Amino acid sequence: MLNQHSLEEIADIHNLLRDIKIEYNEGIKPILIKNSQKLFQNPHTVPKLKKIQINRGLGLAAQNTNVLKKNIEEFERITGQKPVITRAKKAIAGFKIRENMELGLSVTLRGQKMYTFLAKLIFFTFAQIRDFRGLSLRSFDKAGNYTFGLKEQLIFPEVEYEEVEQTQGFTINIVLENSLPSYRSKSIDKILNGMILLKFLRFPLNDYGYYDKYSSIIEINQAWDKKKHLKRKRWSQE
Repeated sequence: MLNQHSLEEIADIHNLLRDIKIEYNEGIKPILIKNSQKLFQNPHTVPKLKKIQINRGLGLAAQNTNVLKKNIEEFERITGQKPVITRAKKAIAGFKIRENMELGLSVTLRGQKMYTFLAKLIFFTFAQIRDFRGLSLRSFDKAGNYTFGLKEQLIFPEVEYEEVEQTQGFTINIVLENSLPSYRSKSIDKILNGMILLKFLRFPLNDYGYYDKYSSIIEINQAWDKKKHLKRKRWSQE
């Protein structure tokens, strides 16, 4: 794993970051409009990135000033932006949580910083994950946004192995801007838009995901029928 970058490597990375934004404006968008005229009759309906949110929950450990400070510094190095401290909205006695207690960190990236972080994910970070097989298509929400988790911070080039006392992950939410007409405002249309955009951006989506172990649609249907049967049986016994 690379922990430090030479000036040449840093220059190459900056070129990648610049290119991914230009590629969307000059390559991806015109191609979508030309080849999918029924879907994107209006250029404003072409999906585009709106923001990327990176979150980390610290729990009660956030009450330790040194732990919180170290996590804030780590967030700044990885994202290039100072995080916001997230706090509890209400007290939960069972978990020893008080109202307004510090519980985690959150960063919202837009513009150039958003493209910088995305390019780093695509061209470097995913390649550092051992036995990486892609991300599940099932992680799209009804609005077409994509959320996934990373288990540790060591896969980011800015993090030094010697400085990490405890491996901690992130939840990353890629929010898309969908200006769809009324006849294409269903959840499936928004999810389709998200899939199209992330695929064009070379995002490592796994086309099969959970179902790659099945050899045919018939086997998938049989598996679902079996699950429904087991659920009916369990409920009838309760």
